[in-house]
Amino acid sequence: MNGAGFSLSGLLVIAHHTAREAVRQKVFGFGLVLAAGLVLGAQYFRDFHFGSPELKFLADVGFGVIALFGASLTVVMTAQLFFSELENRTVLTLLARPVGRAEFVLGKFLGVTVVIAVFCAGLTLVLAGVLWTRETALLREFPEAFASGRVVNYSHLAVVGLLQWLKLVVLGALTLLVASYARTPVFTMAAGFMVYVICHLQFLAREAGMQAGASWATVVAGLVVHVLPNFQLFSLAEALPGGGWLTLGQVGQLALYALGYAGAACGLAVFCFRRREI
Repeated sequence: MNGAGFSLSGLLVIAHHTAREAVRQKVFGFGLVLAAGLVLGAQYFRDFHFGSPELKFLADVGFGVIALFGASLTVVMTAQLFFSELENRTVLTLLARPVGRAEFVLGKFLGVTVVIAVFCAGLTLVLAGVLWTRETALLREFPEAFASGRVVNYSHLAVVGLLQWLKLVVLGALTLLVASYARTPVFTMAAGFMVYVICHLQFLAREAGMQAGASWATVVAGLVVHVLPNFQLFSLAEALPGGGWLTLGQVGQLALYALGYAGAACGLAVFCFRRREI
């Protein structure tokens, strides 16, 4: 019923269905196992830390794995789960019930974000276990280097995992926006990965705009900087001392920043999908 009012129960039904289907997908299981294996195996590559502190190296590798595999799973699952309903025509059955298009779109988004939250939380716990195990071994081998106790701040580690999830929430919303008007999942996935790269390299657009002066490059750079989010803001792995740390207020600002972009993208996705022929 496209003309029905917004139904929270309908949204939760779609979200539950989406999360269940996402967990059943082979790409999720394969990505989760492979990412966990890489995080666990990072300790065997600690000889390649190239002069940086060993525990910092392990944390960077772990969060790099979470960011890379998390982005891949977010883009692929969002596209596949959205278009599977369209291609199998099950969306017609869903919309024939007291479920509107807004609930369908937002339910898909909520379902994916829940699964990605489980992914980020699980791998952050695995990484914390790796760091705890290695730090314990170092405490026994070099007690003089840990005179003041453990150096890894595990509460900060949890916050970094939260920031990774917030970034993926925004990526999922932007991918869903593309899916709301795109015709194929392949195009949606390609656009999603392109958006991910552009958002990570946003600072290059800012620098290019500053160097170009008044020209078309300045306009393009301005659009990139002001329209797309800056994912570098979430790329923080300062769980170890030596690089400063965000305050609770700054973390809250980042959360509002992410939720603002995600909300805007989801709103546009609903707008586009309501005008789409199914």
